[in-house]
Amino acid sequence: MIGFEKFKLENGLTVIVHEDHSTPLVAMNILYKVGARDEHIERTGFAHLFEHLMFGGSVNIPSYDEPLQIAGGENNAFTNNDITNYYLTIPSQNLETGFWLESDRLLSLAFSEKSLEVQRSVVIEEFKQRYLNQPYGDVWLLLRPLIYKVHPYRWATIGKEISHIEEASLEDVKAFFKKWYAPNNAILSVSGHCTLDQIKSLCEKWFLPIPAANVPVRNLPQEPKQTEQRILEVEKDVPNSHLYMTWHCCSRSDDEFYATDLLSDILSTGKSSRLHQQLVKDRNIFTEIHAYMLGDLDKSLFFIEGHLVDNVSMADAEKAIWEELEKIKLSIGEKELTKVKHKVEAHLEFSEMGIANKALNLAYYELLGDANHVNRQADYYNAVTAEHIKTVAQNILTPENCSILRYHSKK
Repeated sequence: MIGFEKFKLENGLTVIVHEDHSTPLVAMNILYKVGARDEHIERTGFAHLFEHLMFGGSVNIPSYDEPLQIAGGENNAFTNNDITNYYLTIPSQNLETGFWLESDRLLSLAFSEKSLEVQRSVVIEEFKQRYLNQPYGDVWLLLRPLIYKVHPYRWATIGKEISHIEEASLEDVKAFFKKWYAPNNAILSVSGHCTLDQIKSLCEKWFLPIPAANVPVRNLPQEPKQTEQRILEVEKDVPNSHLYMTWHCCSRSDDEFYATDLLSDILSTGKSSRLHQQLVKDRNIFTEIHAYMLGDLDKSLFFIEGHLVDNVSMADAEKAIWEELEKIKLSIGEKELTKVKHKVEAHLEFSEMGIANKALNLAYYELLGDANHVNRQADYYNAVTAEHIKTVAQNILTPENCSILRYHSKK
């Protein structure tokens, strides 16, 4: 159980405070409600570019990292299709340094051609290394436009193509920042050796002077229902052929999320899971196989992917997966359901051990509608029945809802 208090500043910043006096540290997490889905189709990769630009210094603080390191702190960030998230951990006696740093780059991020050029080069190099020059690195670049036809999930977080980052102007970057980076488009969560009154005082000092912005109402095109199977075949210089099968499914906030997540666990979590037992151990079709769902804020995806054993055909591999999916639509044992629920409960407990995880979880569940959902996750999973899971499997795991990437290894 994570206890917390919540308040909102007059400029719209939502603040969540979890006191944990068993540690000398404090974790700050600031979640901005902007991700790759909020980009223009001709200017993709901007949310991720901003993750880098936010560490390039502000008008009053030329180097973000230097004062944080002097204060004994450490930091990082991540971007996905839905959010951009920044976090730091710092000794409690130096907590104000964290507020100073985070508020100053929100208020007055330093925009310069030099900073843009430095971070542009970093992002382009990352694009090349991780997505173009690494085995299987281009999978998301291939899959997303196959799966999505109108929703902006159809491009990866890194961007649709390198040229969008190469051609980004300083004015483009400033406009993106002004549009999305505002206190009323953010959630700040603080966890650790602090008090509610202390955090209120620091928020009023450092964040309250930052004005709210006219954040646009998000009106994204909704992906139409898929009515026929889509297949893409590529041949690449990779060690093994790999099969990716995807289905449209619910969003993270939908009621059926928990049944869908448990469905993926029954299929592939652990050595005793169905896909591992049948297709890896018994039939030797895959060397490894995984099922999972992404849990995006908008309608999301259910995945099954695996490395094929040499000399096994794609047709045989696909056929074997469909056979297992038909089985799970008909029968789920209480014993295997109980087992995966216990694993989920253990994972949830583990995710609440560190103050940084607590801060992130509180911010994320507040984004979903209520920070207190962090304390109800085990209950939501435990309420799922075998019938719920079978119904989800029957509804989503159909051929017409499936997109397939056959990623062949060159002979």
